[in-house]
Amino acid sequence: MPFSIVSIKRIGALAASLCGMLAITNSAYAADRVIVLDSGEAQLTLIDPVTHKVVGTEPTGKEPHHLMITPDGNSLIVADSVSNNLMFVDPHSGKVQRTVQDIEDPYQLGFSPDHKWFVTAALRMDRVDIYRYDGANMTLAKHIGLAKTPSHMTFASDNRTVFVTLQDSGELAAIDLPTQTVLWKMPVGKEPAGLWMTPGDRYLLVGMTGEDDVTVVDWRKQQIVKKIHTGRGAHNFRNLDDGKHVVVSNRVDSTISIIDYTTLTNSGDITGLMPGPDDMELTPDKHYLWVGFRFARHVGVIDMTTHKLIDTIAVGRSPHGIFFDNRAPVVSPNPD
Repeated sequence: MPFSIVSIKRIGALAASLCGMLAITNSAYAADRVIVLDSGEAQLTLIDPVTHKVVGTEPTGKEPHHLMITPDGNSLIVADSVSNNLMFVDPHSGKVQRTVQDIEDPYQLGFSPDHKWFVTAALRMDRVDIYRYDGANMTLAKHIGLAKTPSHMTFASDNRTVFVTLQDSGELAAIDLPTQTVLWKMPVGKEPAGLWMTPGDRYLLVGMTGEDDVTVVDWRKQQIVKKIHTGRGAHNFRNLDDGKHVVVSNRVDSTISIIDYTTLTNSGDITGLMPGPDDMELTPDKHYLWVGFRFARHVGVIDMTTHKLIDTIAVGRSPHGIFFDNRAPVVSPNPD
């Protein structure tokens, strides 16, 4: 049966509607930005995730090092350590929403899995600060002295325990959140930094920045189980969301090691990188790993199929934290 004029008009209207929806979708995707913290520039660099071009910057306080998405996903918290504040920014565009003052030296930060506790590591002040979180505001519960140089953290799934590395005393500490007391400290090696909890809370992986390995800790027994050889300056982690692997950046050797956390072995190294790989983020299809090169003023994109660095983007001095909202899940309850 031939189409009537009315049918043709309806098809045209439907096509126009679909084009409009596509334009909105493309526009929304284009609005998303890769957000990079240039800790040496006091700014965010905003990158188009499709073209890999810098599309703008936003000023921050002094030395923004780490970041964390809020539990509701509506804000990205940027910790300005030297300016003693937290900036809440739009996780899609990087635009500043609000600033919370008088948060002293927030170098690293994180939420407990149940989102009732917010923790900051005051690296310069040898202190960890515990806050109660009501979904909008942080209320200080206690300052906890914890020498020396608390830097990175992760949480147990029981919502009671936060683990913190102490870089300059070579220790790992456990803090009870409800009572805000230090449960224990144990030596783990030279300059411990990034932490990653294996599934089931079985082991803690500790990046040893002063060594060339990842220390595996049975935290319930407070015992070192193994040292996994990686590269010099093993620093921070990002899971690959494949049920088996996590990557660790080796800042001194300028490599990234792929750790099989089911066998506690090094599955291989990604080489040919720029100096100082640090924080990392993974695209939702798990094909591309973005990494900040602290010593090179660049961000890079690694093809995880070939393990090759396929692009680099110039940013500001000392790029540290990196984030994009459309990302592969972070299965371990770690800060970004």
